Parts: sequence; C-alpha cells; structure tokens
Amino acid sequence: MSVRLDQLPNGVRVVTEHMPGLESAALGVWVMAGGRHETPSQNGIAHFLEHMAFKGTKKRSALEIAEAIEDVGGYINAYTSREVTAYYVRVLKDDVALGLDVISDIVLNPVFDAGEIETERGVILQEIGQALDTPDDVVFDWLQEAAFPDQPIGRTILGPAERVQSFGRDDLSGFVDQHYGPDQLILSAAGAVDHDEVLRLAEAAFGHLKSRVTPVADIARWHSGARVEVNDTLEQVHFTLGFEAPSYRDDGFYAAQLYSSALGGGMSSRLFQEVREKRGLCYSIFSQLGAYDDTGMMTLYAGTSGNDIAALSALCIDELKRAASDMSERELDRARTQMKAGLLMGLESPSARAERMARLVGIWGHVPSLSETIAKIEAVTLGDLTAFGESLTRAPMAMAVYGPASKAESLEALLERRAA
Repeated sequence: MSVRLDQLPNGVRVVTEHMPGLESAALGVWVMAGGRHETPSQNGIAHFLEHMAFKGTKKRSALEIAEAIEDVGGYINAYTSREVTAYYVRVLKDDVALGLDVISDIVLNPVFDAGEIETERGVILQEIGQALDTPDDVVFDWLQEAAFPDQPIGRTILGPAERVQSFGRDDLSGFVDQHYGPDQLILSAAGAVDHDEVLRLAEAAFGHLKSRVTPVADIARWHSGARVEVNDTLEQVHFTLGFEAPSYRDDGFYAAQLYSSALGGGMSSRLFQEVREKRGLCYSIFSQLGAYDDTGMMTLYAGTSGNDIAALSALCIDELKRAASDMSERELDRARTQMKAGLLMGLESPSARAERMARLVGIWGHVPSLSETIAKIEAVTLGDLTAFGESLTRAPMAMAVYGPASKAESLEALLERRAA
C-alpha cells in the first residue's frame, strides 16, 4: 500500500492510498475549520454549514444530492468537530469520479436557500434538544466549557439554540469566505483509487479557487473549573474529570495515550477493576485522551448513584495518584499492544484510512508511515508513563457533574485530595 501526496498550485492538498484487492473507495474533503474557529456570535455556524451543504447546490437539489450517491449504492455523510469539518462518501471504484463531483459540489456550491435554512434550523434545534436530553453527552460539553471558559474551544459544537435561531444566509456564506480557502481543504481518498486520476479530478474541481489568508484559531488556555447541575429526575450521576494533556504535536502524546488506556481504557484497566469490579460503585467507567492542535485533555467518566458519587469521585482521585507512582511494565505492555492492535484493525477500512491521512496531513503536512507511528508507540518507556502520571497530579483539572448530585464533592475538595 502506498500513500501519495500532492498540492495544487492554490494550496489544496490531495492525498491518496491505493489498497489492492478492494472494489470500493472512500473519499472526501476535510476542511481545517470547526467549532474553535468561530467567534462568539458564530457559535454553532460551522455545524449549521455542514447541514446546509446537503440542502442544495447550484446544480443539484437536496434530493438529487442524496440520489446521486445512493443510486449507485454509495453512502454520503459529514461531521463537524472542534477543529475539522468533513464531507465524505463511500462508493464503488467505478463511481469515484461521481463521488468527488458530488463532494466538491456540496462544499463549493451550496445555495443556502432561505426556505431550506428555515427547515434545517428546525432540524438542528431538534438535535440540540436531543443532546440536552442525553446526560452522558451534555456532561462532556459542560466539562469542555469548564476547562476552557469563554473560549471558542470550550463552546459546544452545536451552539446554543438562541444563536442557531439567528443565523442567516450571509452568516453562512461569510464563514465559508473566511475558512473554506484552498489552503484549508484536504482531499483524501483510499481504497480502489488511482492517485493520478484523483489529482486530475481535484484540479478540475478545485483548481480555480483563489488563494487567501484564513484566520488562525485562538490559543487554548486551560482553567481549573467546575459545573455541577443537580437533577433529581435522573437515576444516575454522570461524573467527569478533565486534565490537561499533550497536543497532537507534543512529544508526550503517545505516552499520554498509553497511560489513559492503562488507567481506564478497558476491562483490565485500573479504574474498571478497582471502581466497578472490586467496589461495585458503577456500571460504566473509562478514561480517554482527546487532543487538539495546541493542547489536549485526558477525560475520566463514570456513572453512579447519588449516594455513591462522593465515594466514587474520591476513589478516582486516589487511583489517579496511585497510578502515578506504581504503573507497571506489564500494564505498559498491555496498553501498547491494545493501542497497536486498535490502530491496525481500524485501518482495515478505507474510510478510516482516508480520515487518518487527512488528519495527519492537517497536523504534520505529510502522512507518517505506520511503521513510524508504531515505532513511537514502542519507544514509550515506563519512565515516560510515570512522568505523565505525575503531571496529572498537578495539572489543571476541570469537573462536570450532572444528575442527583447533591452529595457530590466540590472541585476544591477533590483538588485538595489530589494534593494531599
């Protein structure tokens, strides 16, 4: 398998990987702009724009966009994150040109019809309402806000309902003008694709775009903050802690990933064994690492009863401190094996490969080989894990709690316990 990367004269990057034996391909456009590139008055517009891309272009109606891909048995979708908006398809190899034509059309030529804006506004308001009705989703948004208050990276991707109510055509086209410049676009394709053909199609679709300067996102500033919402109608308390962690670009990124896995990444992890298996204080508990361009967050989540929340939160802090001092080589080896297996299993899919390539080009400007990535995983030592674990005992810590949480410990109390 070979990865090839080219750049059009205007800055659009084109990356492909041919996967022998496949009859299908995944391809899409990753725009290096998301929620953290919004101003306060724009909060939620990147996501709104993603929805509107499917609501009609200069040459296709909303139905025709869907039919163009589904008539050939394909699949089309999109997502918005804090740093990226992605539009992608999965099609058979003979329909790669069609797939790229549809994706380039919805990215470059949305019409933002007034009637469709109103229809989709209602859809997004329903999506916001659904999210607010899902405690183990909304609590993560609150954690993000507690860690990054009054910053774009701390705001929700969906945006508040009052903002969504106000967006119009000029707001949408203005965000496109600001952030959809050719230097922000990465076309990525994997599977049954030919690089030269994809490059030719990309030149035809995107080569006319004029280069322009795009705004840079504000640097993230960590804060130790908390949000506790008491809701006695819920059965469980949804408890989260967040800790400052390395960015994608940081040398300590892989150590942080391995540490998070050993601490709470599976059934054999410390948190699962101590909090659930031995104490029975929860059904679900895990830790995970999220990373951005300039910072990261290790997140710990658990759901428990209102009567057990104080004991559970204290135990999580105790386990965090204990792991910083006595993580073992066996735990490191297990986490390393899990991480490598997860990476390799995930990349059996052309969709996963296309996404990986786009994200790596966005971060590094090239696609490191799998062997390079695995070498970095292999290079992590127990000392590296210990150093990251110790950093968590003094790093900024944020907390969000939702549910029958009247007995929950305060952030100040947990910070004191961590420092003791």
